[in-house]
Amino acid sequence: MGLLTILLTGAYLFGAWKFWTGFRRTNFSEGRLYLSLLWPFLVFNRSYRQNFARALKGQ
Repeated sequence: MGLLTILLTGAYLFGAWKFWTGFRRTNFSEGRLYLSLLWPFLVFNRSYRQNFARALKGQ
């Protein structure tokens, strides 16, 4: 269970960091911290998911 926790925490932090650094590529103008921290829950929203992909891939 310890390894799974470490992997999930790492994936969460990686996603938050990638969104934070790619935030300028999204359509969002505010809420950088909020949107970066809540990405696992907001990714179910289609609009957020598209912006998240832009932030990660640089589209």
